[in-house]
Amino acid sequence: MFGTSIPINMIKGSMILFYVDILGLDVRAYGVVMVIYAIIDAVDNPLLGHLSDRTRSRYGRRRPWLLVGAPMLAACMVAFFSAPTSLEGIGLVLWFAIFAILCEAFDSMLNANYGALLPELYPRERDRAVANSLRQGFQLVALVISLAVTPLLTTQVFGTEETTAGFQTTAIIYGVIALVVIAFMALSAHENPRYATHERPRLLPSLWSIVRNPMFWTVGLTGACYGVAMALVLSGIQLYVRYSLGLPVANALYLQGIVILISAGGLAVWTRVVARRGALWTWRLAFAILAVSFAALFFATDLVTAIAAGVLVGAGWSGMLATNDLIVARVLDADAARNGEHREGLFLSAFGFFARLNGIVTGFALTSLGVFFGYNSGDDPGADPGLAFRVYLCVYPFVLTAIGAVAARLISVPVEPPPEAAEPVEPPPAGPANEPDVERTP
Repeated sequence: MFGTSIPINMIKGSMILFYVDILGLDVRAYGVVMVIYAIIDAVDNPLLGHLSDRTRSRYGRRRPWLLVGAPMLAACMVAFFSAPTSLEGIGLVLWFAIFAILCEAFDSMLNANYGALLPELYPRERDRAVANSLRQGFQLVALVISLAVTPLLTTQVFGTEETTAGFQTTAIIYGVIALVVIAFMALSAHENPRYATHERPRLLPSLWSIVRNPMFWTVGLTGACYGVAMALVLSGIQLYVRYSLGLPVANALYLQGIVILISAGGLAVWTRVVARRGALWTWRLAFAILAVSFAALFFATDLVTAIAAGVLVGAGWSGMLATNDLIVARVLDADAARNGEHREGLFLSAFGFFARLNGIVTGFALTSLGVFFGYNSGDDPGADPGLAFRVYLCVYPFVLTAIGAVAARLISVPVEPPPEAAEPVEPPPAGPANEPDVERTP
């Protein structure tokens, strides 16, 4: 998680600052590209997961894809932040579009395979919760580096507030770190050979089975409310600091840092809550806390009050990190028990369809700033860019997480399967008796 998080979070956290505010890419062009790239990624994501499920090699199903995807993502990230400053107009749009799409495609390749290992290696929810907290903790360490430290490196250590050289140098360093870590993980992981059954799942029947599963839609759309909200926060935090708080971008280090540190410290607490009350109850509580935190962040007027609100954001985010993947894993367990096939790669990639909404919504959200507030780029920021990014970072995420918190109260998920349910079995005969039990907590 440490290696996969560094590249993509630098990309998502700095792309607006780099392309829109510094290079002058129009927000309308940015919005169009993000919609196109989200559509392409929604298509290739299930395909990559399906190919992973069908892979049979002496090195396992997931390892070959991890070893191919890591260097490709690192190379594309460096290219993404190496756009010549002389580019403008359609040339700048094409450079942004090509490398944004490639970065997201290789990130999808990595995460479809890496994510599939969690339910495979840890079938019991208590073990899974601990393992998930550890990997989310390493993700938060990566976020400290890729989000909180990045503005300092790009604008003060290796570059300035108005130049792009610092981004290229930082991208090279992060790319090397990510490549080494992912390769080490891939070569050290031991997949369960029993999961690679002789029969390889077919794409269209598998997709049809997934889209007919009601839990795919209810859990996926509700989780998307959280994912899109955090995508807005991560992509807009630097400009929120610059325009809404009126501070240099490097001060994002302190705000992001405290949010991430609170999130990391809270993982142990949330894991204990999961053990006592279950993943579903804890997930619902975390959703509600996250929604309230965005309301508090809207009223921050300086770095101190923003950090105070950030403590609440970190608490809610920590709870979502500790539980969201556990809810998804329950759905994967039920699918494997019902169909006798372990197709975690395809199922997680299908869930990735909802994550692809991030690009569409963030694109429309940024475009809306031009419509409502006149913010079109760093060269044309409009009359009140401070209010514009207060809405982008606080109001939109609040609405999304409030919807998610209400929806989470209405969702039921499968109960934890017994350990033997994690082993491949012959598909049971169809019938209502084979419908999975669900957990319904008050």
